[in-house]
Amino acid sequence: MEEVGFLGLGIMGKAMSMNLITHGYKVTVWNRTLSKCDELVKHGATVGETPAAVVKKCKYIIAMLSDPAAALSVVFDKDGVLEQMCSGKGYIDMSTVDADTSSKICEGITSKGGRFVEAPVSGSKKPAEDGQLVILAAGDKGLYEEALQAFDIMGKKSFYLGGVGNGAKMKLVVNMIMGSMMNAFSEGIVLADKSGLDPHTLLDVLDLGAIANPMFKMKGPAMIKDDYAPAFPLKHQQKDMRLALSLGDENAVSMPVAAASNEAFKKARSMGLGDLDFSAVHETVKAASKST
Repeated sequence: MEEVGFLGLGIMGKAMSMNLITHGYKVTVWNRTLSKCDELVKHGATVGETPAAVVKKCKYIIAMLSDPAAALSVVFDKDGVLEQMCSGKGYIDMSTVDADTSSKICEGITSKGGRFVEAPVSGSKKPAEDGQLVILAAGDKGLYEEALQAFDIMGKKSFYLGGVGNGAKMKLVVNMIMGSMMNAFSEGIVLADKSGLDPHTLLDVLDLGAIANPMFKMKGPAMIKDDYAPAFPLKHQQKDMRLALSLGDENAVSMPVAAASNEAFKKARSMGLGDLDFSAVHETVKAASKST
């Protein structure tokens, strides 16, 4: 996989494709807003005018797109992936989507003779930049093994989870837990502050206890300063909560904590916070505490 196509240059895709370039890969990039390709071109990437053009040129194609609608559009729409997909090519979708979306994409790719792996990632902007993502792959085992060298550049650990859909499901479970934790953490910071405690001391105490974790340590100081520079946009976190709740419906799993957390993220979106970091859900707790 020394030459790859890369579709989608948002916060994550830009960092991931840059890592491939700096490790010597020849990368052809595409983004719906083509100007987002400019910085990567400066580092040696070439640009494909359409997803189909990228597929025509490259044997291996990686996609990192914002949501199920975008992932489906890039594959099935005019000038999309399927127009040039054929035997011998491999498509690796690293977007966070639901299992049904992943299965539809797999069917489309394999119907043209291609091979498919879903490989959503756990991690946000900084892990993507540092090549420290956790990759949750499922699908064609041969393609997964061929992609491992690239996965090792983009991530610190790759899991092969079996059939298509399992990667998507694992990612949704992980992000559901993360979103629920962020809501509880936000409530804790506000409760400490309203109780006359120093929130920074709360962070120190948490970091020394059984629930210490990198997310609290990394996000906490910025949240206390109302700094929500987007590493993982809140609108995408809410999308993942919604998809996780749908997975819960399918499996008759009661998820009251996740449901309440989803409502908080929806509230944050209604407050115009969707493009900020998902930690901006903290603002919903602050707003509620001021109104009581």
